[in-house]
Amino acid sequence: MHIVVCIKQVPDSAQIRVHPVTNTIMRQGVPAIVNPYDLFSLEEALRLKDRFGGKVTALCMGPPQAEEALRKCISYGADDAILVTDRAFAGADTLATSYALAAAIRQIAKEQAVDVVFTGKQTIDGDTAQVGPGIAKRLGLQLLTYVSRIVETDPEKRTMSVERRAEGGVQVLRTALPCLVTMLENTNELRFATLPAMIHAAGFPVRRWNREQAGIEDVGRIGLKGSPTVVSKVFGPTPRSEKAELLELDVSNLRDVSMNLLQKIFTRHPTLEADLLTKEAP
Repeated sequence: MHIVVCIKQVPDSAQIRVHPVTNTIMRQGVPAIVNPYDLFSLEEALRLKDRFGGKVTALCMGPPQAEEALRKCISYGADDAILVTDRAFAGADTLATSYALAAAIRQIAKEQAVDVVFTGKQTIDGDTAQVGPGIAKRLGLQLLTYVSRIVETDPEKRTMSVERRAEGGVQVLRTALPCLVTMLENTNELRFATLPAMIHAAGFPVRRWNREQAGIEDVGRIGLKGSPTVVSKVFGPTPRSEKAELLELDVSNLRDVSMNLLQKIFTRHPTLEADLLTKEAP
């Protein structure tokens, strides 16, 4: 099997601040990390490789320093790493990003056919969850989103069965290969990188592709030119002014306490009771 894992180097969102005057994200001094959701996809790809053999290729679009993120993937067990980097990609939104990554995957497939493409469900710096589906649409791949578990993979029959988290329950889906899978968080536990693997990754020759090498001919579809999304303002959430209400519980009469609490909730949210009754109605 040949599996491509799309990853992204992102700023650590726990340390991001918003400039009080310009309302823009302050990235200076913020450490860069591998998008956490992508690591669940990487581990799932490595597990398939452990079972069926084959090759795992890590793919990233970003600035030259994103090479460190790819080296981390190599240390965990990926076999190849490709960084798509070019000043022409600067300012790309999800539409332009999916176009560039889809083009790069086509180039990778020319070297060896791709069976599965993995992505995280979303990135912590964008939270749009659009790039994975965008790649699948452009490449004509079967799409499985919000996957919580891969149930079965049959390389000979060219099928994959998964559990997908959906509103109201879990869906069990089967699809043909090749396909694209976006993995949910906490679906597995990433393995540890061994010391020999980290030494190997430190000297690994990460391949760098510019836009020509990635197979991109139309520069009007990448970077700022290919990005119709406009971010007008970035701001932090406003702290809530209301304080939590302390209730004194009478353990001898919990039913009255529960009814009192429900009554307060329905008073504050007048339509909530009717909405709940509507959902419960057959």
